[in-house]
Amino acid sequence: MNTESRQVNLDWIPASGFQLRKAGVQFDAVRVDGEDGRRLADFIEELTDGEPGPIVIESSGWRSVYFLVPAGSTSHRHWPRGTIRLNAGPCHVSYVPVPALHGLTWPLAWRVPPTPDSRFVHPVLLNKAACALLE
Repeated sequence: MNTESRQVNLDWIPASGFQLRKAGVQFDAVRVDGEDGRRLADFIEELTDGEPGPIVIESSGWRSVYFLVPAGSTSHRHWPRGTIRLNAGPCHVSYVPVPALHGLTWPLAWRVPPTPDSRFVHPVLLNKAACALLE
């Protein structure tokens, strides 16, 4: 394995600040607001020994938590009350805020940054954890 294969694909991560990314291209996201989102992030980190996949947190407003999952994995699945699916489909587009890995990104930050293996949060595990905590 060479060092190139260990690098994070940074094409969708901005160099500075933060940007909105169209869901359904590189990833979908599941948003959970407030303390419920933070409890779910704690739970999914515990279930995965601290390696759940990329999670973005917001420090103001709704204090949202964004769980980045593989593109196309949020549809055709029941999600509990309190979750918001950010994906794309016919006549529907969602955007996900993505912070840079370093520098000033307030009000967004990486709770868990992307990894070199480009693994996302496992959608079935996230769904089961959300159902256990939020229903």
